[in-house]
Amino acid sequence: MNLAYKDIRYSLGKFLVTAMGVGMLLGIVLIMMGVYKGMLIDAKAMIEDVGADLWVVQEKTLGPIAESSRLFEDTRDVVAAMEGVAAAEPLTFQSLQLPTPKGPMRVMAVGYDPFGKIDPIKRLVEGRVLLHDHYEIVVSDKTGLHVGDVVPILRHRYKVVGITHLSVSSGGVPLVFVSLKDAQELQFSYSNNRIRSDRARGVEENPAHFVNTIVVKVKPGYDKERVAKDIEKNLHKSVYTKEQEENILSINFIKMASKQIGMFTTILIIVSTIIIALIIYTMTLEKIKEITIMKLIGIPDSKIVGMIGQETLTLGILAFIFANIFAHLIYDKFPKRVVLEADDAKKLFAIVIIASLLASLAGIRKVLQADPTEAIGG
Repeated sequence: MNLAYKDIRYSLGKFLVTAMGVGMLLGIVLIMMGVYKGMLIDAKAMIEDVGADLWVVQEKTLGPIAESSRLFEDTRDVVAAMEGVAAAEPLTFQSLQLPTPKGPMRVMAVGYDPFGKIDPIKRLVEGRVLLHDHYEIVVSDKTGLHVGDVVPILRHRYKVVGITHLSVSSGGVPLVFVSLKDAQELQFSYSNNRIRSDRARGVEENPAHFVNTIVVKVKPGYDKERVAKDIEKNLHKSVYTKEQEENILSINFIKMASKQIGMFTTILIIVSTIIIALIIYTMTLEKIKEITIMKLIGIPDSKIVGMIGQETLTLGILAFIFANIFAHLIYDKFPKRVVLEADDAKKLFAIVIIASLLASLAGIRKVLQADPTEAIGG
């Protein structure tokens, strides 16, 4: 006779409700793991979409995303003429508060040359890419905008010509794409009053010809590291390979967040273990009279300890099943990307088994301490 099966069947409702409660906590653990994986993917998504081998940025800076960077637009022509360079194109990056049907939304505006050799739009699901120099915009489906909508940005109105899916910045913010000329006007052009004030100060600089980075594709057969060093040496700029840029983003945007997520996940697992331990201990106390009777009639401690261990493992496994159900029901409701992977679920399952075994110790200790003579005393 399986004592654990009999006991669970006797209090099945309570057992399932407890497993569901613990499962919701573990489901949040899965979600937190998915948030971390989503952050890793988001950090690299834009770099993957651009598809450049090298990123040329302002000297002694970490690039257009991790730090501020300004280059003259005509730097592209010098870079494009260097040995080993197949294509070089300027890009700008700017945070905007975009008016959308969902209300003002923070987005990252990417400015690029629609007639250039490098197109950063890789996730188009509706409409088309930019075909003109002015007043067209490609937006993310997260904005709630549709092809044909008109969006006012500063002094101009932009027509939505395309929709992308899962195009995000390194921080998970939706991307929108405008032409390089429009982006330069949005980011670098000053108001008339500012221009008059600068002229009065003797400042004649025209910032509209600035960009944030020059992205480069290297010709087949050329070493990327060698081309990067040539550009750094001759132009006095900082140059990063695609892999270096991804590493910079991972360190700057992911490292601190990963510590916070790891701490929060650890706390949830500890709380779940404590809850399981308390539930098993309470269930053990409720049937302590029956346990003493079993010991009195000669049932060995190992049999009773096995019952406690089986109940704890069953509770942990059911909680893990409910956790997966709960996580898959709500993960797509989060504003940022959540990636649920089988490997993470396997890791959590192993943790749940270990936590369940630890949680059973309190109940097992109570069983071993139970005095059979208490059954006679009433």
